[in-house]
Amino acid sequence: MDASIVVILALLCVLVVVNIFISVRKRNETNISPRLENRLASMESSFEKFDPMIRSEFVRNREENNRAARENREEQSIQQEKMRQAIDLQLKEIRAENEKKLEEMRKTVDENLKETVEKRFNESFKLISERLEQVHKGLGEMKQLASGVDDLRKVLINVKTKGNLGEIQLGSILEQIMSFNQFEAQKAVKEGSQERVDYVIKLPDKNSSDRTLLLPIDSKFPTEDYQRLLDAIEARIPDNEMRSVSNSFEASVKKCAKDIHDKYINPPVTTDFAIMFVPTEGLYAEIVRRTELFETLQRSFKVTVVGPTNLAAFLSSLQMGFRTLAIERRSNEVWEILGVVKTEFRKFGDVVDNIKKKIDSAAKEIDSVGTRTRAIERSLKSVSETQSEKQPLITGYISDDPAD
Repeated sequence: MDASIVVILALLCVLVVVNIFISVRKRNETNISPRLENRLASMESSFEKFDPMIRSEFVRNREENNRAARENREEQSIQQEKMRQAIDLQLKEIRAENEKKLEEMRKTVDENLKETVEKRFNESFKLISERLEQVHKGLGEMKQLASGVDDLRKVLINVKTKGNLGEIQLGSILEQIMSFNQFEAQKAVKEGSQERVDYVIKLPDKNSSDRTLLLPIDSKFPTEDYQRLLDAIEARIPDNEMRSVSNSFEASVKKCAKDIHDKYINPPVTTDFAIMFVPTEGLYAEIVRRTELFETLQRSFKVTVVGPTNLAAFLSSLQMGFRTLAIERRSNEVWEILGVVKTEFRKFGDVVDNIKKKIDSAAKEIDSVGTRTRAIERSLKSVSETQSEKQPLITGYISDDPAD
């Protein structure tokens, strides 16, 4: 079949070439020899004979292709049916096996699940009971705590109590940094006045060791206006309302400073300025942030505001000043002691010179004793030598006496 297709295609190509040639010939209208025309005519007649053969060959090839395709489709259908039947059989077997395994698993899971659920249920019920007991106990503690918080709130509502809390905090900071003889609590700084400042720091006088200057420190806590300001900032109220709350806060701070100025600044008993202690860093930061307010307190009321942190730094600097002043006061005593030491050292030098002279004299005496000792040793040596020379004569005399 393939060879016939190739032959047919070759013939078609030849026909195409001939047709092209004929068309070219007609277009150019050139003279062709009769022999060539005859040959071309015979070729055309041959091609006309081949045309039915080609057509019949194409028909036959198409029928064969259709038959082969039909046979292939039938064979594929048969193969697919066999495969489908085999797959169905295998699926049935797998399904049956799975159902069997699932049934076994279900029984096992049911047994284990029942046991596990009962165990977990008992454990959970026990845990819930314990937790409920703890919650009940916690509720009791919360009631007690709420009662305590309510009592604390009632205490904190009292402005005097808030002042006492600030005073306690101020005293704690002073006790940590200063010695007990450097400050005093509840001190009256004006004669005949019943007003007492929370604490005073005793500043030593540079010119007199017996006189001290008092630095007043009083605790203030304008809580209500400060809390109102914080609530306004958090609520983001309009600017005009915020300005009113801010002015109220500044007026409250100025009132506290004026109170300290009028009651506790009394030169020359006290310094010409005082310290206002605020017990929270937030309140201190809010005052310092308002530069004009801070400068007004210092300029108009002679009051400096401090918080817990910078109060400690301020007290530490005071301690350094106290130590420097103590060193300056003791410097004269040190020079006097050095003068006495110098005099005594000079006397000590004289004593050392006398001792040296006596030691030199004793050394000379010792040298003289050594000379005498050597002279005596020479004398003794000569005596011993003389004695050794006389000894044989005496021995011989004694040995001859019995023979006579």
